[in-house]
Amino acid sequence: MKFRSLYLSAAIALFLASCGSTRSITAEPIAITKPIVAKKATLTDNQEQRWSHLDLVNDTIPGMSVDRAYGLLKNKKANKVIVGVIDSGVDIEHPDLAPVIWTNPKEIAGNGKDDDNNGYVDDIHGWNFLGDAYNENLELVRIIKKGDDGSATYKRAKAEFDKEIRETKAEKQKIDFIADVDKMFQQGIGKKDYTLEDLKAYKPKDPRLAEVQPYFIDIFTEVSREEFNEEILGAQKHFEDAMNYNLNLKFDGRKIVGDNPDDINDRNYGNNNVIGPDRDSALHGTHVAGIIAQVRNNGLGGDGVASDHVKIMAVRAVSNGDEYDKDIALAIRYAVDNGAKVINGSFGKYYSPHSDWVYDAIKYAAEKDVLIVFAAGNESKDLNAGSIERYPNDDRLSGKEFTDNVLTVGAINNPFDENLLANFSNYGKNDVDVYAPGVRIYATIPGNKYKFEQGTSMASPNAAGVAALIRAYYPGLTAPQVKHILMESGLPVDFDVILSKESPEDADKTRSFKELSRSGRIVNAYNAIIMADKMAAKK
Repeated sequence: MKFRSLYLSAAIALFLASCGSTRSITAEPIAITKPIVAKKATLTDNQEQRWSHLDLVNDTIPGMSVDRAYGLLKNKKANKVIVGVIDSGVDIEHPDLAPVIWTNPKEIAGNGKDDDNNGYVDDIHGWNFLGDAYNENLELVRIIKKGDDGSATYKRAKAEFDKEIRETKAEKQKIDFIADVDKMFQQGIGKKDYTLEDLKAYKPKDPRLAEVQPYFIDIFTEVSREEFNEEILGAQKHFEDAMNYNLNLKFDGRKIVGDNPDDINDRNYGNNNVIGPDRDSALHGTHVAGIIAQVRNNGLGGDGVASDHVKIMAVRAVSNGDEYDKDIALAIRYAVDNGAKVINGSFGKYYSPHSDWVYDAIKYAAEKDVLIVFAAGNESKDLNAGSIERYPNDDRLSGKEFTDNVLTVGAINNPFDENLLANFSNYGKNDVDVYAPGVRIYATIPGNKYKFEQGTSMASPNAAGVAALIRAYYPGLTAPQVKHILMESGLPVDFDVILSKESPEDADKTRSFKELSRSGRIVNAYNAIIMADKMAAKK
């Protein structure tokens, strides 16, 4: 006999779906049982935009198998997970992010009151600890400005400052020279946007142009005119900002904020504008948020790792310079107190006068079962090679972690060969936990646009997205459990890679990939879901 009742049929369907949602996953984890032949062909546009979601075995691209992971999760129930993005600001009006932005349910928008009594008025989508500030000094500059106190820290900061000034001026001259030569080629060829073919056909009369022409041909063989223009303009702005703001002893970017950054109890500052003083200043944070949460399969831009299951809480605390310890400490506490279960921190520095404030905030997050994901840094350094500490971290140079809720992520490239390690990524057997895709990652930027960006800043949210996916489907697992799932379920790499080139003498140095982090692995969402499912079933 067939059921005629639509209500009863729907109830049965719901019951069956519910049964399916609790069924254990029986799939076997991905294992590399034979050598993977690295993909030699150039990635298609679609592959390049989504490579971090692809699969090493199926696609010969060392992504995180995110697409395969979603196949495991069909018909399984999930909760919404709040992810705190502590960054430069987030364009919460971007059409690919607007649907996934967190809204404070305890706050009434626009009434000028602190309805939830958390100390922040009208914090509807998060909080802006920088107010209208954007450009800032590096921390070493702030240390120098306070005067010579005879400490080893001051001496190191002063020596590094002098070195930074010399190197920045030299690099700026190189970039300006390239830009000037490009203009000379434009004039000689008679075209502003000359092509590679134009350049090859051009016969310069000026011997100086003839001398550098082969180098420009090499450049335009690798990049398009649009990419070249973007790189030159970006580099010029970078070095101008460095001289005008980051390294400028006379510049004070904090004065417009109105607080005392050396007083952790001076907390009545900032505002609720989580985008920032202008939309462009939120580029970095918007890109990071997009990697985690830009809407999947909507035909716009790229896809977020965990967009169907997260809400992005925007916490603005990272300036164009070094962040203040006070802002980071309060930002972590804000995210924790307002329900974040994962926090992404794509920032870092090598001086931290009030590091204890940040360490205490990290411990506070641990007490509240919040996982924090940090970027390992882009200075091409072995973080365990000396006595220099990169902040924030979870071991204070001791080699022993003081908390188990922090995951530090390095960056990989997409060739599965000796070039796997991103050439900018920091590494370290003790101070880096795992690796994730961080080269040419496609995601949202302000103004309803998308862009490729790279850095451990991009690797960190890739890993944070997988962490959020696990916490959405397996809310019973703790932050330390999720951290270790990401480390232990990742794909192991058992060959030597070219080290990041901190200096010319490092150019030919290689090391086994498994020696570059605690795990020796690459985050893999498919394996992580399988491990999480088994771990949750044992509870």
